[in-house]
Amino acid sequence: MLTIGQLAGYVGVTTKTIRFYHAKGLLPEPDRDSSGYRRYRASDAVELIKIRTLAEAGVPLARIRELRSGDGLASALRQIDDDLTARIAGLRATRSRLRRLASGRLSPLPDEVVASLARLPDLGFSERWVTLQNDLWTLVFATHPETARTNFRDQAAMLGTPALLAVVLEYDRIHDLDPHDPRVDALASKLVSATRARYGAELPSYERGSAIPALVQGAVNASSPAWRRLDALLRERLAKASPVRSPQAVVDRSQIDSHGVRQ
Repeated sequence: MLTIGQLAGYVGVTTKTIRFYHAKGLLPEPDRDSSGYRRYRASDAVELIKIRTLAEAGVPLARIRELRSGDGLASALRQIDDDLTARIAGLRATRSRLRRLASGRLSPLPDEVVASLARLPDLGFSERWVTLQNDLWTLVFATHPETARTNFRDQAAMLGTPALLAVVLEYDRIHDLDPHDPRVDALASKLVSATRARYGAELPSYERGSAIPALVQGAVNASSPAWRRLDALLRERLAKASPVRSPQAVVDRSQIDSHGVRQ
């Protein structure tokens, strides 16, 4: 027969924890002896070890109570084991990312994206543009990983077309212009023509309900008054060019061709 203190010491919990388990109906409270002390048996220690093991595995206390009082314990334990296996895999992946971060080698982007972005300077893009593209694609891959790779490949294919590459390079280069410079207006016309030629009259839009387009365009516009005015011109001209679509849907497509970011 064990006192509550002895039981707590053997099992590796506190007496407060044992009393809490009593209050929650997880561990039956034993009878008291003539002195008024609870006395525990070996079977109580076994039950407490089971409860502690489940709790340490992250099983909610309400679920533990169900398992202790119902059938299907073996099946439930297998499911818990599967969940733990998945959690362990996730923790290992997190540890790997932390180690890469510590060594300065962390990148949340797939290798093919990293390699493609590394080639942008050779195509004539500025370091500022490369950094922007890295940040924007990091956002897209983090929020929409199921579609990001396909969209990135579409953008990479676009840069393989000389005429489209020239337009995007020009977008990069107007960054420091006065927003009312005629070259901003001229580029807006080129982008409208390129968008219409690439997608026709029925311009696809982003997935409904996605906040990413506005977030992406906001990040772009914040870095350059010229880019901000170019975005306003695109909104106006593409909306007029495609009256059957909402202005925002048309603008979403212009953002794709301007920055290569699509959901």
